[in-house]
Amino acid sequence: MNEDLLSAGSGAPRSTASPGRQGTSRWSRRGFLSTAAAAGCATVSLGTAPPAAGSPRSAPQGGGTGDTGNPLFSALDAKIEEAMRTYAIPGAAVGVLLNGQEYVKGYGVTNVDHPVPVDGDTVFRVGSTTKTFTGTTLMRLAERGKVELDAPVRRYLPDFAVADPFASAQVTLRQLLNHSAGWLGDDYQDFGPGDDALARFVASMARLPQLTDPGEVFAYNNAALCVAGRIIEVVTGKAYEAAVRELVIDPLGLDHTRFSSDEIVGFNVAASHNVVDGKAVLEPAFWPQPRSLAPTGGLISSVRDQLSWARFHLGDGTAPDGTRVLSRQSLEEMRSTPGPGGTLVVELDGMGVTWMLRPTAQGRRIVQHGGTWPGQISGFMMVPSRGFALTLLTNSEGGKRLRDELFTDDWALSRYAGVTNLPATAMSLRGQELAPYEGRYMAQRINDEGAMEDVVTEMTRHNGQLHGTQTAHGPAGQDEAASEEEDSVQDQSTELGAAFYKQDFALDLDAEGQPIGTRSDFVRGPDGKVLWWRNHGRLYRHQTQ
Repeated sequence: MNEDLLSAGSGAPRSTASPGRQGTSRWSRRGFLSTAAAAGCATVSLGTAPPAAGSPRSAPQGGGTGDTGNPLFSALDAKIEEAMRTYAIPGAAVGVLLNGQEYVKGYGVTNVDHPVPVDGDTVFRVGSTTKTFTGTTLMRLAERGKVELDAPVRRYLPDFAVADPFASAQVTLRQLLNHSAGWLGDDYQDFGPGDDALARFVASMARLPQLTDPGEVFAYNNAALCVAGRIIEVVTGKAYEAAVRELVIDPLGLDHTRFSSDEIVGFNVAASHNVVDGKAVLEPAFWPQPRSLAPTGGLISSVRDQLSWARFHLGDGTAPDGTRVLSRQSLEEMRSTPGPGGTLVVELDGMGVTWMLRPTAQGRRIVQHGGTWPGQISGFMMVPSRGFALTLLTNSEGGKRLRDELFTDDWALSRYAGVTNLPATAMSLRGQELAPYEGRYMAQRINDEGAMEDVVTEMTRHNGQLHGTQTAHGPAGQDEAASEEEDSVQDQSTELGAAFYKQDFALDLDAEGQPIGTRSDFVRGPDGKVLWWRNHGRLYRHQTQ
């Protein structure tokens, strides 16, 4: 899924970092590992090869296209290779579309234990960029008159319900796709591998609390995209994965884009890695994903296919063979008419039809997504007015740092598209100016086993900024037989901060008070008081007492 639940792509059960040791799981590891036990390493069929010597190096075989002598791309190569060494990323792949020219390249290896070079056709999990495939499939169905984006969900799912009756009856397809449905969105329940997984997931949503009225506030919502996927199933009469493949993947010739590990046997697969004591460590348990989450983050793809996806969305709606897949008008609709705005790592005008719509200082719009799954970190962005696209796939938890450097900061945007972020200079505020923001902020999530977990952040003023301590608490009644180590992980705290650069908008800070390159904001209620802290797209309710 896009962006991390507790810190910076992809909204997914994730591995979080603590000083000196990255990758301590805060998700229900018992559920995660029990799923992995059945799969083991079988999902990563890499064969054997001589161990790679020295630092990760770019691997041109099968993957290098475009002008490798272009200094713009040479600078990109150098940045990626340096980041791989610094952040313990064994393998990465990048794709660039610039002035009609494509550049595709693999770097490093798929697996530190059985190293095989990464190339342009190596497949990774792309996480929440999957949502754009869900949205594009619904646009095809809309063009065929099978769905209407502004129709209520209950037109297609008559029994649909969340906890709030009004939201259940009123929420529309468009609000699912622009992340303004308003209910708790971080629901990661696993309903098994059967064709009924998605239907069972959506039925279970009847308990999800409503945070805001539909259409009013942006809050990243994985569960809403699962509802969208279920609508695709009902309208087409096919399993979600089969429908997306028939309507989008196959017509576009995306031969290295699949949903199931069974479908990638024989492919060159990028294995997932944790980062432990500064080194990449193979972690097969990170690879499996519940089928119930397929519409929100289940896709497996190559960087070459991801670049083809960008070319399609920047084009006229036809496939490489001339087949009409969507009209140009539908493509433009997907990246226009944003819903409510806010922040999701960067400032957003809002979400279009599953696309993040991001403003720039030059007035040109960035169209963006990306994904986070444990050990599989990706980025994807386009600047349509400049004909530019960039996509990155990595196979390590360390990939978050590289993704931020390329997709959040200005490094790539300024070089290749001539645009930059909206300006932001941290301010030092007086105590009375910070007082309205102080207090406790709480969010919730549901783990793979269906248990509700709390994430609590305490905010206090400090040196003209806000200082926070964030703690993830395990579910009530947690298994008493759980190990002492696991209990300590569940309640591990993270230090963070916020420095305001304009009213209600802040630069995110690390434990030392230094900017980390991402942004968050505070949302006020009807009475003008601070009601929510929106951090990485999630709403944390302000509790002043």
